[in-house]
Amino acid sequence: MASLKVGNVGEYLREQRRGARLSLRQLAEAAGVSNPYLSQIERGLRKPSAEILQQLAKALRISAETLYVQAGMLDARERDELEVPAAIMSDPSIDERQKQALIRIYESFRKENAAAEAATAAEGTKDTEDTEDTKDTEEETQNVETDSSPTLVREESEA
Repeated sequence: MASLKVGNVGEYLREQRRGARLSLRQLAEAAGVSNPYLSQIERGLRKPSAEILQQLAKALRISAETLYVQAGMLDARERDELEVPAAIMSDPSIDERQKQALIRIYESFRKENAAAEAATAAEGTKDTEDTEDTKDTEEETQNVETDSSPTLVREESEA
């Protein structure tokens, strides 16, 4: 049977499984898939569904999104956002509680930075609007001064 070479999700799964020190049979059982099916996925002969990838990710304690990217199901632009949580989840030297805490901290920093960028962008827009408002006010003042001069002259000559 020829290999389909479905992305590199099979190779990635094998690396993660070995890193977690699980046998093919142990991972298949933990994920609720058959041993032959998992073997075919790892060898690039089968393309797993999103649901199967999610089950495998849960069994490996890694991010399902990372597997989706590896399988070509998610846009590569989203990869950067997923790499840090995936690395945290795949670290065998910390426990599940510590992994979740690190991911929450990482996400809070990302949100904080995004808010700061949005505020900076809004401030730049506000500065531009303020500059335009100042120009408009100056033009209106000049127009009023120009328009009021003849009226003043007329009023003086009528008096």
